[in-house]
Amino acid sequence: MPQNAQTNRRIVLAQRPKGAPDANTLRMDTTAIPSPGPGQMLLRSAYLSLDPYMRGRMNDAKSYAEPVAIGGVMTGQVVAEVMLSNLDAFTPGDYVLAGNGWQDYALSDGVDVLNLGPNPANPSWALGIMGMPGYTAYAGLLKIAEPQPGETVVVAAATGPVGATVGQIAKIKGCRVVGIAGGPEKCAHVVDVLGFDACIDHKAPDFAAQLKAACPSGIDVYFENVGGKVLYAVLPLLNAFARIPVCGVVSWYNLPGLLDGPDMGPAIMGTILRMKVKMQGFIIFDSFPRSLYAEFARDMTGWLQAGKMHYTEQMIDGLEAAPQAFYDLLEGRSFGKMVVKV
Repeated sequence: MPQNAQTNRRIVLAQRPKGAPDANTLRMDTTAIPSPGPGQMLLRSAYLSLDPYMRGRMNDAKSYAEPVAIGGVMTGQVVAEVMLSNLDAFTPGDYVLAGNGWQDYALSDGVDVLNLGPNPANPSWALGIMGMPGYTAYAGLLKIAEPQPGETVVVAAATGPVGATVGQIAKIKGCRVVGIAGGPEKCAHVVDVLGFDACIDHKAPDFAAQLKAACPSGIDVYFENVGGKVLYAVLPLLNAFARIPVCGVVSWYNLPGLLDGPDMGPAIMGTILRMKVKMQGFIIFDSFPRSLYAEFARDMTGWLQAGKMHYTEQMIDGLEAAPQAFYDLLEGRSFGKMVVKV
């Protein structure tokens, strides 16, 4: 059923997954479209962002945010149109960046909502290069890793919206950049389009050896999105005083319990100690002052206008397609920033 003006489609958490989400994890239901009261506005979702962090919200576990309740709408950022408004700062026809989640319509009091105006250029970019993923790349790389010209920066998930942006910023800052991606098509894009110096296919049987050959001077910065075997291949290549911003470990998100095989804890902690590594996790909207976003927006707009930044979207058609698209994202079957055209 396509989006309409009579009902509100919602994708809710039906049950908590044990391991990878499946067809029983999410379900679609419908409700009446709500009416805004005093101090509220009605938003109609136009674009929905799909991001790896959403997998963590499916778990009932301690984290930086509350989990989605069973029967609750899946969390997520959207670009939405204001349909009705009882707020002075928002007018019907305005587009906004909001946290409506996976549904067609939602009420908002305007708190933490960014007004994009009535005719924004590339509105879906507010979910990607000009939004949370782009800002994550910018702040994590420049404020935590602080790369210096001539250093070697390695980026996992290099065709994803964060990784692709990290690598391009590192090149702008004069670094040698090595990407890691899954498959020859993605690796070709990383080098030929994004301008990285090299890209290694993590599916190659000799992946670790290829990564070592691509980093003859070792690794000064590793931007961590993935964890798993990629992290293990990076560890022995880290230089003294290397920096590792950690914004995700997607290869471990679906683990139902502890890893099988050898305990890598001693190797990880031993490397951090011996090589004096700075390893810092961060949550983008909690870890930096609000004033940094204006700096990011200014720099990113300039780089885009100057042709120094390339951005790829994978547009998914229809809210009903969001669950499968999200599962594909978790399994690495995505290319660029995944956005649902609701």
